[in-house]
Order: sequence, then C-alpha cells, then structure tokens
Amino acid sequence: MDTSTIDALFTPEALQQLFPKERTNDFFEALFGDADEGAYDIELGYGGVKGNNLTMELKLHERPGCCLACNLTQGLPQVFSRHPIINVSGLVADVNKLLGDNVKCKEWSLGYTEQRQKEMHVIPINITLD
Repeated sequence: MDTSTIDALFTPEALQQLFPKERTNDFFEALFGDADEGAYDIELGYGGVKGNNLTMELKLHERPGCCLACNLTQGLPQVFSRHPIINVSGLVADVNKLLGDNVKCKEWSLGYTEQRQKEMHVIPINITLD
C-alpha cells in the first residue's frame, strides 16, 4: 500500500471514529471523578508515513482557563500507554483494521511529549508496519 493510499484513509471523520471526543471526558472522569477537572482535550491526529513507520498523534489541546504546563504532560506517555480508557493498543488494533489486508501494524510505542504550541502538546504513537 503506498503512502498516498494510507494518507487518504485518515480523514477527520475516520480519526474522530477511532478516538471519539467523549474519550477525554471519560478519561478525566476516571482519573479525577469529574471530567471538568481536566486541563486539556485529547484529539487523534495523523502524522504520516515514512518507510514502514506510521505516526499517529495524541494532540492535547489546552482547555479555556486551564494551563497545559510541560510538567503536566511529560509523564503522560507512560500513563497513556497502559490506561484502559485511552487504550492505545485498542486504537492501534483499530488502525490495523482500517489499513486492511495489505499492511499490518507490527508493534507500537509512544514517543516523548512534544510542545508544538503553548496551547497544544503532542504525544506521537509510533507504529511499525509489516
């Protein structure tokens, strides 16, 4: 499967289906007992394909009146990698289904938190394709 074919799969609608907006509130409800306690909203993004590496992105958008400080987000890759509501392994399995029979997700890992803007940090999901 070529890069442009893979690129075409990850439309805004497909990304929303893979990681619904409600998942952020569910995460904070489980973490704090109140979804309004969260400092950010999580959105799934598509980072592209290079060779046999596919990158998805967990984009953390600062909520109004909250602070998305680096110290809040640096430890999140370890938390997100095993949290059942974020469910990265399930997300990768869904990406695998979307890719179809020609390409398979072999393994995945979360990268380090990157501050792209003051109001947005990104945690890359690095997926090796087979």
